[in-house]
Amino acid sequence: MPWLEIVAVLFSLVGIWLGTRRSMLSWPIVLVSILLYSVVFYRARLYSDTLLQAAFLVFSVYGWVHWQRGVQHEGIVRVEPLGWPAALMGLATGAVGSFLLGFVMKHHTNAALPSIDSALTSFSLLATWWQTRKHTANWLLWIGVDCIYTGVFLYKNLYWTSALYLLLVVLALLGLRDWRRAAESQRQTLGNSISHVVDSMGITLPKNPA
Repeated sequence: MPWLEIVAVLFSLVGIWLGTRRSMLSWPIVLVSILLYSVVFYRARLYSDTLLQAAFLVFSVYGWVHWQRGVQHEGIVRVEPLGWPAALMGLATGAVGSFLLGFVMKHHTNAALPSIDSALTSFSLLATWWQTRKHTANWLLWIGVDCIYTGVFLYKNLYWTSALYLLLVVLALLGLRDWRRAAESQRQTLGNSISHVVDSMGITLPKNPA
């Protein structure tokens, strides 16, 4: 049903683009694309990706709620830093998940590409989790994942979806740029606020020698 795939592509593009803009509207639109792609992937026997949509559904609802709480408290969707320990732990978890899911898919289903499909599923979940937590690093992971997905869907003759993921690479690059700018703006705002408080208290900070 190519028309279903085309509609899913359109909803995904709009939802991801809104995500790069840190817009709350991204989540409900992404939820629609998730439901549509659940059917598309199941028909293509990409079972890991079908299961991934169910996980995406849960994560997207969580992300929607988490972002909304942030907006209520701070007025904007603030970008949050991701420390190296948490990043390495996440990547290690993604690798373990890839192995375990790949084993199950290879020995208990007729999945078309069990190993690659499982790895992409696992790291897509990680990227989605990082996005719900508002970490800029989610876009770096999406760039790598989406590049590989482009080839996988081309191999599976899902041409519209392959084209979508090629565009998603571009959107991920834009998201990385925009979220980095937002993080830098937040740091500058925080620095200015600290300076204002210090000045108002009449405190003179020591200067580094030339």
